[in-house]
Amino acid sequence: MRVMLVLAVTAALATAVPTATRATAASRSTTAAAAPAATTADVTSGIAAKPFMGWSSWSMQSSQYPGLNPNGNYSYLTEANVLKQTDALAATLKKYGYNHVNIDAGWWMDNNWTTEFDQYGRQTPDPVRFPHGMKSVADHIHSKGLKAGIYLPVGLEKGAYGDGRVPIRNAPGCTTADIVYPDLRTTNGWDSAYKLDFDNPCAQRYIDSQARMLADWGYDFLKFDGVGPGSFKSGDNYNNVADVAAWHEAIADTGRPIHLELSWSLDIGHAADWKKYSNGWRIDTDVECYCNTLVTWDNSVKGRWDDAPAWSGKAGPGGWNDLDAIDVGNGAMDGLTNAERQSYMTLWAINKSPLFTGDDLTQLDSYGLSLLTNQEVIAVDQNNSPVARPVTPMGDEQVWGTKNSDGSYTVALFNLGESPASVTANWASLGFTGAASVRDLWNHKDLGTYKNKITATLPAHGSRLFTVKPGGAPLATTSYEAESANNTRTGNASVAACDSCSGGKKVGNLYLDSRLQFNDITVKKDGIYPVNVSYVSGDPRSVTVYSNSGNGTSLKFPSSGDWGTVGTISVELALKAGSNTVTFDSGWDYSPDIDRIDVPKSA
Repeated sequence: MRVMLVLAVTAALATAVPTATRATAASRSTTAAAAPAATTADVTSGIAAKPFMGWSSWSMQSSQYPGLNPNGNYSYLTEANVLKQTDALAATLKKYGYNHVNIDAGWWMDNNWTTEFDQYGRQTPDPVRFPHGMKSVADHIHSKGLKAGIYLPVGLEKGAYGDGRVPIRNAPGCTTADIVYPDLRTTNGWDSAYKLDFDNPCAQRYIDSQARMLADWGYDFLKFDGVGPGSFKSGDNYNNVADVAAWHEAIADTGRPIHLELSWSLDIGHAADWKKYSNGWRIDTDVECYCNTLVTWDNSVKGRWDDAPAWSGKAGPGGWNDLDAIDVGNGAMDGLTNAERQSYMTLWAINKSPLFTGDDLTQLDSYGLSLLTNQEVIAVDQNNSPVARPVTPMGDEQVWGTKNSDGSYTVALFNLGESPASVTANWASLGFTGAASVRDLWNHKDLGTYKNKITATLPAHGSRLFTVKPGGAPLATTSYEAESANNTRTGNASVAACDSCSGGKKVGNLYLDSRLQFNDITVKKDGIYPVNVSYVSGDPRSVTVYSNSGNGTSLKFPSSGDWGTVGTISVELALKAGSNTVTFDSGWDYSPDIDRIDVPKSA
């Protein structure tokens, strides 16, 4: 999301001449002949094999930190500043894998945010911001061994329409009137563009011309913004799947490998489309605070802990969940405590989000540099392990984990609360028991062997990140199916089919004072047992869980991804020797559907 576009583009349009587009002679139509068509596999092979790493301009553009935008809002974006950050990236972070320089919104706008287009309705660089043009900038980025990224919004920007008379390049007979709907319906997250009508082949030709322009300039990455469903918009006018597919095709036809990254707050219901046509998708709103720092904890770093779990199963080689910029390098300008900066980087790494910073790379402080260059943490982001998920319910104290290809586990502990707290990771919640060796990745220290669990006292908003190597045995459990006739259901609770569930069924409709009670849960001795709950939930939902006659606690389960995917959460319950009951009580809320529980044979 680029918040300013709603007001700024509107203001720009108020001053634009509708029948003409601004063009300067130097920029514009020196486009090479079209390259032979390439297959998608030819072009996209190797793109986004791992999450990309680099730098983006937006965090500093959007901030009101003193001195960053001296010529008005968003004025930080200039050729000189991009080249300065390029040189700093090459000198400081390139050797750690940071190799993208991404130019965000505004490169085709003046400091009053007036949009500028060539004679074919394509965005063209503002001559004050980028006096040598965009190809010159890309050439400099490439000269440093880096990749060049650029930005465009979805749709035909209103300023490019030109009363519908603007011709489309290399598309005889096509004008801007042909590529949009006759009623000029608007689209994108700011309604700053007209929706393209892909039933008319001229619309694809317009996208082809934009892609060819970017390819001829030498860009390797495109951030495509305001995409829906998402970007806080829904409905037919904001369904831009066809636009994304058109860009996918147009990029392939250029013959140049260009990474296509979508933004923002994409609809998870269209995850299959985003995966089919792009290389990454922003799962959330902007991380920037639009205030006098780059970010703040509450606006909007903290929200990622709630929103990331739903997407964990969607990412992999070729396409990744984008949590937005990682602004942890500048200290005071970042707007975070040191503990928050580490937790921020930890969450991004375990989610395998792209690691691109929006910091001033010429002003990194020593702590920020240590965060951005910790090779053990970077390896967590870049290795081939699955994206981590919470293994405990959502709340102030959380444990996340994932199993690595060598049999070890990556385990993160978080304290999201406002005061120090102890957080414990039980090995049983990861599926094993006994002794395990633990390495502290942030501090590069082997901590020795821990039996059954590890506990750390964390500061407010603090974290730890470990590699845990089991030395004991797999956890022995007894499974109890939710749909068993031995259980008791009350209220609306009912059995439903579930293809992904262990027994092919689940218990759902846990709402309005409904309960599912597992009966005859048998253990050999009294103790606290980490019970693993398999559940299905398309969104985060709460349920009160208790054993026997206990009062229980309302626990929030993260989304499992959708209503056809099973997730697992570990819940600690006090069980007595012999027979027990375990109850899931919806109260008056809507609770997750329950597949089964796995109870350890020993406490």
